[in-house]
Amino acid sequence: MASELLQLLVDGLTIGVVYVLLAAGLSVIFGVMNVINFAHGELFALGAYFALALIAPFGGSAFFVALFVAPLLVGIIGVGIERFTVRPLYGRNPLYHILLTFGLVLVINDLIYLIWEPGSVTLPLPAVLSGSITVLDVTASVYNLFIIVFGALMAVAVWAMFEFTKYGLIVRAGAQDRQMVRNLGIDIDRYYSLVFGMGAALAAFAGIILGGYQTVNPTMGMSVIIPAFVIVVLGGLGSFRGAVVGGLFVGLVQTALRTYAPIFEGTGIFVLMIGVLLVRPHGLFGTDAGEEHAGNLLSGPRGGFLDPQTRTRLGLAMVGLLALVPLGAGTLYSTYAVTLVIEIIIWGLFALSLDFVMGYTGLVSLGHALFYGLGAYAVALGLSHVSQSAFVVLALAIVISAVIAWGIGFLSIRVSGVYFAMITLGFAELFYNLLGQLEFTGGSDGLFGLSTYYGLAGVGVELDEIAVFLGPVAITGQSLFYYIALAALVASFLLTRRMLNSPFGAVLKSIRENEQRATFIGYETTVYKRRAFVVSGALAGLAGGLFTLNAGYATPSLVDWLNSGEVIVMVILGGMGTLYGPVIGSGIFFGLEELLTGFTDRWRLVLGTIFVLFVILLPGGLVSLPSRLAPALLGAPGRGPNPEPEPESNPDPEPATDVDDAHTRGDD
Repeated sequence: MASELLQLLVDGLTIGVVYVLLAAGLSVIFGVMNVINFAHGELFALGAYFALALIAPFGGSAFFVALFVAPLLVGIIGVGIERFTVRPLYGRNPLYHILLTFGLVLVINDLIYLIWEPGSVTLPLPAVLSGSITVLDVTASVYNLFIIVFGALMAVAVWAMFEFTKYGLIVRAGAQDRQMVRNLGIDIDRYYSLVFGMGAALAAFAGIILGGYQTVNPTMGMSVIIPAFVIVVLGGLGSFRGAVVGGLFVGLVQTALRTYAPIFEGTGIFVLMIGVLLVRPHGLFGTDAGEEHAGNLLSGPRGGFLDPQTRTRLGLAMVGLLALVPLGAGTLYSTYAVTLVIEIIIWGLFALSLDFVMGYTGLVSLGHALFYGLGAYAVALGLSHVSQSAFVVLALAIVISAVIAWGIGFLSIRVSGVYFAMITLGFAELFYNLLGQLEFTGGSDGLFGLSTYYGLAGVGVELDEIAVFLGPVAITGQSLFYYIALAALVASFLLTRRMLNSPFGAVLKSIRENEQRATFIGYETTVYKRRAFVVSGALAGLAGGLFTLNAGYATPSLVDWLNSGEVIVMVILGGMGTLYGPVIGSGIFFGLEELLTGFTDRWRLVLGTIFVLFVILLPGGLVSLPSRLAPALLGAPGRGPNPEPEPESNPDPEPATDVDDAHTRGDD
């Protein structure tokens, strides 16, 4: 028994040390710069691939050279990322860093595929790190012991650098008051670039040593970024001590679950993170310092330069044009156009649902795909066990999604900002892992072979059995479903717009403008945000249900965190806080995807670059572009995309915590 525990300890520490290096880089960047770096996993993967490129010509003997050269190269890339993409966002809400770095995830991941191709490769190791050692009936490979020792030394070195060097003193001072340091004649911007580069280098170190332990593949960054965020959230964003404790703890917990309860391996750490955040909303060692200084989320134009009547006419014209799409299918263009626009409509509804809560209350849900997947599975299971009526199962999807959204909102809205985004991500990942394990959901394969009819109580028809003739054009099958989806989108838009024009909506808008002031005048803002979250979840469930009715299946991939990221991309592309902007964003997203896939398989590279540029240059989205161009086009003053001035390109960030716990505000 003792030898088993010792073996578990060695294995747990091996993966735990990798997590420490990965999470330490995230924590250092956030603690000093208040930047949430979602591209950290891709920098982790870049480190492994750079090492592979350096080792391949010489074999394992070049491992130690690559172990230090590759992180240096990734660190230089990190400096470039900070200087040209992150720096313009200082002074904005930290959630913009999540949006920006999600775009960088698409760019870097596609670059890895482009340069190194798919597939897994083993990282060659030197002979000195091969073999194993047995002590007290515990067998450990030499490489595992190397990981533990090397990782521990790296963590101590980073801590000592911030604690005892002049560089660390300047960085800590800049984290507390950047302008004061600048007034002393110190170029603090250069130091911050180096901090980002160092965090990237730490990720590269982790990628290299894990690449030698497992394999190197293009998906390795995406597979570790979620556990990395779990660790930093557990420990407290910005807390170096929290990253170390959280990394080791998660490594040991995962190893123990894999050994004794493999069924809980995928869900255990998310349950742990959610539990910690519910008890300590800022993690074990984190604080809420600096949250009150975070910038606002920038929404699209509130009215624009067009009068309401003109905007209404444009909206009706757009709906009219969409209604004409099935009429030309098969003659003017391929019938695939109907399939594509259905996808745009469904995702437009999904994006609208997120905008209702994100654009009007500032709650950024990184796990919104949870409700999309809930709606899809509610329809699939409803068709299999309750009724084959499309109307019944859609109603079931809406109700179930609303109820689950209320429960998650009740638990999650007590935390705010970045922590809210992370706890919703935790719930989504928990649901994703459960779907892959439960037998009645079809496990990892999902549910297929579903059939339905449109009617009630057994009275109805299948869409393929009927046809509506408009002159020479017959509308049947998927073309009829097209109008059902379009009607659902229009009805949802009108419903949410009516809500926003009601007293309930007025409170939501006041929360968006200034939540603290709304609280002071007597509104219980938490209740209103929870209600908005329920409406948002219900509409996302409706979108997921429509997907399953159209596609005829539901799989766990619908809940993948990338779907949550992509729907945020659509909201920002179109224009947050406008309802119609996210629908436009959905059309742009899938339109660009369709256009780019005709030229290259690496369409995410181009799309990610466009998204990065939008976050930096046009945070109000496409709907804010006419207002910006109005002065030039009409020779008259135009409204900016926001009711407040844009932040300066490089104002002082307000860091939440210091990188060193001994100097973190309120940590001791």
